[in-house]
Amino acid sequence: MHWIMLRGLTREQAHWGDFRKRLEQAFPDDRFHPVDLPGTGVHYRESSPGTIAGIREQVERQVSHIPGPYGILALSMGGMVALDWAQNAPAGQIQALVLINTSCGFSPPWHRMRPGAWPRIMRLLARRELFEREADILRLTCNTEPELATMKHWYSIQRQRRVSPRTAWQQLQAAVGYRPRAKRPLPDGLLLASQRDRIVHWRCSEALEQRWHWTMKLHPWAGHDLPLDDPEWIVAQIRQWRNP
Repeated sequence: MHWIMLRGLTREQAHWGDFRKRLEQAFPDDRFHPVDLPGTGVHYRESSPGTIAGIREQVERQVSHIPGPYGILALSMGGMVALDWAQNAPAGQIQALVLINTSCGFSPPWHRMRPGAWPRIMRLLARRELFEREADILRLTCNTEPELATMKHWYSIQRQRRVSPRTAWQQLQAAVGYRPRAKRPLPDGLLLASQRDRIVHWRCSEALEQRWHWTMKLHPWAGHDLPLDDPEWIVAQIRQWRNP
């Protein structure tokens, strides 16, 4: 299967680090394709649509050369794009969804963005000193102390392909306004949530689990960026879900 990998707010494919390589080693029969959202990564000079549907349409065009059917592995806002895609895809095009610390309009606003996170995120998005900003983003999204090499890597990403304030604002508007349709897009999906996520409450994943009777697994200590905090746990959960 070809898997599309989507990251979250203002992040690009380089922020996955070595996670793609871990997935390829664990699932050698599959292919994994990290894709940049509009306004990030290779598209950093472009503007981002202000709706999840608009972002999803551009992502679909980007991957049209990749043969389907697809699985989608997505983190945070990327999970909203994945859900919207699955609900609008032709029958059989999307065959697997793995959503990590995502949220949607099925949950109250204070779960979708924890109240304590709002002022920190707004300050971070407005901050001009890139190295300290990226280091603080890592400290907010991870519950393990980020390594200096990771901070330097994230700083380098922003130096080369800096996300504009307009893109950040458009993506934030899209995320805040997103609410899926009621119809379940797939018989099962894998919901992975971090119990100690300081940005999105894990009950946002629980809301999807209860509504659609999907599979949910809860990590006891990781932060919002679960692929950085504990990538091997994610690999183990995907393996167990696909081969019960």
